Amino acid sequence: MTVTLVTEDGVLIDAVHLPPQGRPPQELAAAQELVPLGLASGEPESTGPAALQRDLALVIVHGFTMSWQRQLSWRIVQRFNHSAGVVSFDFRGHGRSTGFSTLGDKEIDDLDVAVRYARELGYQRVATIGFSMGGSVVLRHAALRGGVDAVISVSGPGRWFYRGTVAMRRVHLAAERRIGRWFCKQVLNTRISPDGWPTPDPLPPAEAAALITPTPVLIVHGDKDIYFPPDHGQQLYDAAREPKELWMLSGFGHAERYTDDALVDRLAAWADKASTAFRAEEQPAT
Repeated sequence: MTVTLVTEDGVLIDAVHLPPQGRPPQELAAAQELVPLGLASGEPESTGPAALQRDLALVIVHGFTMSWQRQLSWRIVQRFNHSAGVVSFDFRGHGRSTGFSTLGDKEIDDLDVAVRYARELGYQRVATIGFSMGGSVVLRHAALRGGVDAVISVSGPGRWFYRGTVAMRRVHLAAERRIGRWFCKQVLNTRISPDGWPTPDPLPPAEAAALITPTPVLIVHGDKDIYFPPDHGQQLYDAAREPKELWMLSGFGHAERYTDDALVDRLAAWADKASTAFRAEEQPAT
């Protein structure tokens, strides 16, 4: 089911929900009637007691210039749906969402409305899984907005303004030059804000990672990443506090393009186990 969500600053976010496999799409969204916060359009899901059986939602967060509708992303979303309910969406300035990309700054509000949507659908546990730019957004969202039970950052940057690789110098060219922004709009269907970032800079990913505890966090990085070398993943892990885990994958490149079915299944299993443990610790003693 596709739906349009609305952020607090009025950006329309194109999103999709895949219910847990084996349960009907019309499965109820809450025990009582409710109107999902930020729901602008789309076929509303019905309400009723069955929604209480919805357990884990994985909110999949794409990288820069990606979209949930692109074949690469959609394959990953569908695979995650083998393990849990899935919500995915396009960041502002990407795909059919409105607004302009701010390369990880205001995108935390896009993720926040998707997380709240998952809660309104009746999911008891929500884990966020972000790739590349999305990897920085899930960390910053967990630190600044919260409301999630586990966080996975795949191929995310440890710090801002990195230009140490050819690939990242091209990204900076695309974001900082008019011709680069034109190319992204015309060819990659990504509209980048020409305004740049506010002063001071947004909270860096590593500093955000330090603020997430006690929410469990998994940092996934590859030793063949052409955008962010392995020290970025190590920086994120070192900054984070327990409970935390680092997977430094041999031969793994960057983000969605190198994420195969086996890795998706491992990520989903980790999110399930970590979020279950987190919820158990959060439950008040009786």
